[in-house]
Amino acid sequence: MRHNPDSAMIFCAGRGTRMKALTEHQPKPMIKVAGRPLVDHALDQLEGIPHRVANLHYLPDMLRDHLTSAGLETVFEETLLETGGGLKNALPYFKSDAVFTMNTDAVWKGPRAADVLSAAWNADKMDALLLVVAKPRAHAHLGSGDFDLETDGRLHRGTSYIYTGAQILKTAPVSEIEETYFSLNRVWENLFARGRIYGVEYSGHWCDVGHPEGIAIAEDMLEDQ
Repeated sequence: MRHNPDSAMIFCAGRGTRMKALTEHQPKPMIKVAGRPLVDHALDQLEGIPHRVANLHYLPDMLRDHLTSAGLETVFEETLLETGGGLKNALPYFKSDAVFTMNTDAVWKGPRAADVLSAAWNADKMDALLLVVAKPRAHAHLGSGDFDLETDGRLHRGTSYIYTGAQILKTAPVSEIEETYFSLNRVWENLFARGRIYGVEYSGHWCDVGHPEGIAIAEDMLEDQ
């Protein structure tokens, strides 16, 4: 069954230390790429999702004003809770049993991420569906890779594909973790053990903008015809 989520969590709380001087006076999601804040590039990928929530921590006022004007709800974290803890802290804002989650340090060129995930989502067999991109279509990424994909869509740790920062995730595997501070990797490891984590490949191009050099690379990617 599809039952595609109608809510999304956008991660905006991090300090963005890898961006160095660029985040001294602004939060990372407000750094501009091709004239627009990174968070707006992320929101483009969630167009059509009616209920969107963002977590805030570092220099929150600028982000709160920007996101509120875009129709988002915001939740402030007194201390950084990491991705899993941030989502768990925001669960009272969601009524659905699954949500989109989206990082805000990437730029996309191609189909809308939420559309790709929605088309592949099957709540009967999946607790998580991660959007991954093959290395030749990933730009400015410094890691060796994150996952491998089986022919049936099951996901495993590996190096063939890179996680784009977008997924559909059921909320129950998040709420069952007792700690308040934890990474989404903790949730994924539990789902690997249950055989309930899947992936779908992104057919467009994707650029990591988690470090300063990624800005120019992303702008070149967007301009490239």
